[in-house]
Amino acid sequence: MTGALVIGAFMLSLVQPQTLGPWWVEMILVALAYIWVLAQPVGERDDVLPALAVLLSAFGLMLVARLAPALARKQQEWLLVSLALTVVLGPAFTRFRRMAAYKYVWVLASLVLFVLLLLFGQSVNGARLWIRFGDVRYEPIELIKLFVVFFLAAYLAETGDVIATARRVWTANARYLGPLFLGWGASMAILVLQHDLGMATLLLVTFATMLFVATRRLDIVLAGFLIFALVAFWAVHHFPYVATRIGVWLHPFADPYGRGYQSSQGYFSLAAGGLFGTGYRLGHPQYVPDAATDYVFAAIGEEFGWLGAVAVLTLFLAIVRRILVIGIEQPDLYAKLLAVGLAATFGFQVLIIVGGVIGLFPLTGITLPFISYGGSSLLANFLLVSLVWAMSEKQARLEPAP
Repeated sequence: MTGALVIGAFMLSLVQPQTLGPWWVEMILVALAYIWVLAQPVGERDDVLPALAVLLSAFGLMLVARLAPALARKQQEWLLVSLALTVVLGPAFTRFRRMAAYKYVWVLASLVLFVLLLLFGQSVNGARLWIRFGDVRYEPIELIKLFVVFFLAAYLAETGDVIATARRVWTANARYLGPLFLGWGASMAILVLQHDLGMATLLLVTFATMLFVATRRLDIVLAGFLIFALVAFWAVHHFPYVATRIGVWLHPFADPYGRGYQSSQGYFSLAAGGLFGTGYRLGHPQYVPDAATDYVFAAIGEEFGWLGAVAVLTLFLAIVRRILVIGIEQPDLYAKLLAVGLAATFGFQVLIIVGGVIGLFPLTGITLPFISYGGSSLLANFLLVSLVWAMSEKQARLEPAP
């Protein structure tokens, strides 16, 4: 952790003066990071996880200050809130197995957030994703993705063996599949009601991964993907926002000064970086619209080059790998599935946004964890890492399942 804080402090020292808050704000950030680690119950944990989260968030704050100085202080404030909340909730996460007893509470909480979003949500660029509280704007989907994992882990731990051995799944075992497909239905609802292709895809692949790990039922997974593909095809022909995303992906240079301007500038930015990059503050990633959010990976590629981009992806891969290793070491199925779901949520989020920037998939509005500007994402991912870090405690691994 000390090494991560030293490197993070060096990164922030490169930021232009007055872009971030006063020096005492940064001291509070450092203090919270130390408290997060040192104030936890004594036990052997994977302390690399919080160090990676702090390192990536410091790098992200440096990039946000470079690309969108007006947003840097907001990102810094969200970082303060995220660290403070992980400190407060850290002791409770050591009893993470108790969450399995409240699996339908997570479903209810997700439904409440959906309803609030439908009633009070604000649309930006065609997607209805945010709720505003005064000057604060929050994206409830970031919490919903965690709630869906909590529910699926508990439910599949109870019924996974029944679903795995069933032959006539669609008839005799419909009562087991009904609650299960709440996770799949959440992705449908996000796509149809909120026009958010990225988060809908993220929830679907997380659901499919957890379902396959628990049951090995490839037929159910493929059926879910098929229905999702049909709904996505319908959405492309009925929602202009989704159709535009697909069209720009297929033909990015067809309208280079209009709809394709963002994607084409993103490709130019990546190409300008080459192998070693132009150097920090020596490139022009600010020419890419929304560089601090959707296209922050293009900014990394331009100023830090291909090597810098690969280094960042390696850090993400290290987090995913450590989460999976922690899951393998758990003694009970619920904890294993919870770790798999959290790893899938985190890893696929990186894959979807990076793939969108480099042209493998249609670009979506989801964030690059810890790095893109976005308080909702920052908060959710710090909670995710804090939960997995608590799961890594040796005593927690020896604790029997309830």
